[in-house]
Amino acid sequence: MSDRTTTSRPTAIVVGASASGLVAAAALAEFADVTILERDTLPDGPKPRRGIPQAHHAHLVWTGGVKAFEQLLPGVVAEAVDSGARLVRIMGDMVSRAPNEVWFRRFENVPHKNLVCSRPLLDHVLSTRVLKDPRITLRENTTALGLVGTATAVTGIRVQTDSVEEVLDADLVVDASGRGTRAPAWLEDLGLPAVERRMVDAGVAYATRQFEAPGSTAVRPFPLINVQANPATAPGQGGIILPIENGRWIVTLCGTRGGEPTSDNDAFVNFALGLGDPIIGELLKNAKPIGDVTMSHSTANVRRYYEKMKQWPAGFVALGDAIAVFNPVYGHGLSVSAQCAVAVRDVLRSHSLTAPDTARRIQQAAARPVGAAWGLAVGQDASYPGATDTPPTAAERMLARYVDRCVVTGASNPRALHALLDVMSLLEPPTRLFSPSDMLKPMLLGPTKPLLAEPPLREDERQAALS
Repeated sequence: MSDRTTTSRPTAIVVGASASGLVAAAALAEFADVTILERDTLPDGPKPRRGIPQAHHAHLVWTGGVKAFEQLLPGVVAEAVDSGARLVRIMGDMVSRAPNEVWFRRFENVPHKNLVCSRPLLDHVLSTRVLKDPRITLRENTTALGLVGTATAVTGIRVQTDSVEEVLDADLVVDASGRGTRAPAWLEDLGLPAVERRMVDAGVAYATRQFEAPGSTAVRPFPLINVQANPATAPGQGGIILPIENGRWIVTLCGTRGGEPTSDNDAFVNFALGLGDPIIGELLKNAKPIGDVTMSHSTANVRRYYEKMKQWPAGFVALGDAIAVFNPVYGHGLSVSAQCAVAVRDVLRSHSLTAPDTARRIQQAAARPVGAAWGLAVGQDASYPGATDTPPTAAERMLARYVDRCVVTGASNPRALHALLDVMSLLEPPTRLFSPSDMLKPMLLGPTKPLLAEPPLREDERQAALS
């Protein structure tokens, strides 16, 4: 833990020491002395945390998130790689089937890379790096109870530590508490109206089990294997093999209403064999399981439109999952959180942290990366039966259909794939998909190579797993 010295700098409080809160603190430390409030005790190594139950499942950081992490914490990606993480080339180091059941070719010259490791490893690398900063203090075993202030200005937060309640004053309070955020109720307690909220719930259940990397895959690079669910053929079922540190595979399987996996250990591989392509199940035949199946049902996409509120209090901001949570299948949560933190930094480089309108500016800036990921997730999930009471907008339906055409084009054309990944990786807005030279021309001319009829797993890779 860092001990903060008294200075004349502004003060900021961040609620939550998960990845979102850590990168938010890193962004704020340039402009303020920061206190992170965490209700749990952080582990002393890359271990699971009670407050992040989803940490058992497969996680990755898209290119846009990798770039944001580096902007906030230069060198942190290399630190993660030194600790066992991998930078996986998309699609060169991947065998991936899109939701429309098109297999991507493994083009070698597309520059996008995902950061891949277990969630506990990533959180440990981030916390170790962030908490070395003397401008940042961590208060563990401390629960945030509510905001202090009025509908026009937040001046601090009420907390409880070891049954003792107190008020902590701050120039800025940042909610980075994640899916379980209580910020909407806190704001209503100050007299503000209820925030507009939208939920799109495809009813996805996730089942995850770890395995010892089979055969010789623990000592050689092995591709990430991804079979995505198809919304057009409900129930949608899919899965992913994520080779991670210490010679392990995280395998996450998913299914929507009527096609969910179970926590039955004996049913895990059979479910994988029954996917639209059996490749994941086949690769698990010789893999030794580590522990039992872990389930998750909290997978709905939920967005809170704070940026639309007519009145917003000075001194308060919500970031990352506290604004929106996404179906984990798209892997955008960590990347969006990092990009939200970059938005904080960028606003504060041109506006005083203590100015009355700065919090609103930050909230509006943070909505941009959230909106980009939201459009991609909702465009797919809203198609499932019972996913939402609010049908997709005409723009969302059109974008979903157009993205499908972009996927087909990118599956066999590297320039089109580059444009598609610019958007999927949260580097560029969806307008990138309308590039005349990179997408529209290849789309009109048609594929230069036939679409793949089977997963592009090389024979030496298959044998490495099955030997």
